[in-house]
Amino acid sequence: MSFVNLDPSDIVVSAESITAPAWSNNNPVLTRFTSASSVAPNFYVDVYLSGGISPTPEFSIAYGNVNGGGSLRYNQLVSVASPTRTIYGQYRTLVYGDENSNFNFGTGNASSTDMIVININRDRYKQQLYTPTFNLTLKSGSATLNLSTNINNITTVPYLDCGRAFDIVSGSNGTVTTATPLPTGAPAPGYTRSGSYGLFLPDVGLVVLNPRALALTQGEGGILLNVNQTENTNALNYQAVYNAVSGGAYFSLNSEETISSDYIFVRVKSQDFNYTTNPSVISGSGALNFPSLINNPQTFMTTVGMYNINNELLAVAKLSKPLVKDFTKEALIKVKLNW
Repeated sequence: MSFVNLDPSDIVVSAESITAPAWSNNNPVLTRFTSASSVAPNFYVDVYLSGGISPTPEFSIAYGNVNGGGSLRYNQLVSVASPTRTIYGQYRTLVYGDENSNFNFGTGNASSTDMIVININRDRYKQQLYTPTFNLTLKSGSATLNLSTNINNITTVPYLDCGRAFDIVSGSNGTVTTATPLPTGAPAPGYTRSGSYGLFLPDVGLVVLNPRALALTQGEGGILLNVNQTENTNALNYQAVYNAVSGGAYFSLNSEETISSDYIFVRVKSQDFNYTTNPSVISGSGALNFPSLINNPQTFMTTVGMYNINNELLAVAKLSKPLVKDFTKEALIKVKLNW
């Protein structure tokens, strides 16, 4: 077997971003929802595509409270310790890397005692969520709220311990919507007097909502979504959030993945690879079974093998169809290796 060494100029490295719908129906928008009880009561609710065939949820909704409000205690003799306190502690450690930091939704609620988390199922996205495609409509009663991020309105991407962290604002497709008139006391377009509507964390697949902003009246930019913070009470706040999500009936989101590729240009010169090593063309006495190959050798290339310096096969690339090769032809084959 003969080999051809590659030159450094024969290899080109590139990277490209690939986006795809995050939901199981291969559609970037969910408009039909159904819920299922969580395996751990009072912790969260799983949300599925209504009428879908996926056995796994699209996302889950949970409510967290730093003081344990909104859920029953694990032990009636131990105050504060409850599922909502566990959820709050779990997510603040993930987001801030600090078990003592409260969620910060900006001016008006910079140290929030509670939060709502929408946890996108890990099966639904690849490397990260594609921020500009996040659109969520919430509806409670007659009040409707369209949420997105402010990615198109900022020049510097903010980071937390979990990665990128964008404010959730009133808007669409990553752009803030300027309401007329502005909600009462709103410090900036898209925000409320209780801070932003939450945090969009694409690198860990989380949407963290600000309950204080959602609890405002419609005129103030909210939807009157009141959550019960009473300690040792089975409030099922996550169910109220699910009702708002299913009532809005619009949740769009795409996944994003960066694919790195090696493009390898395999150059086959006129004098190379014109004779086959297939034993079927040689008779038992060592003569060619096809005399025409003596003066007019011809081969059909079907496969390109990539070897290391020890002549160990590392990768194989298949051509879409056999490529005729003889002394009158040269070939340039581009091989793409994704990683």
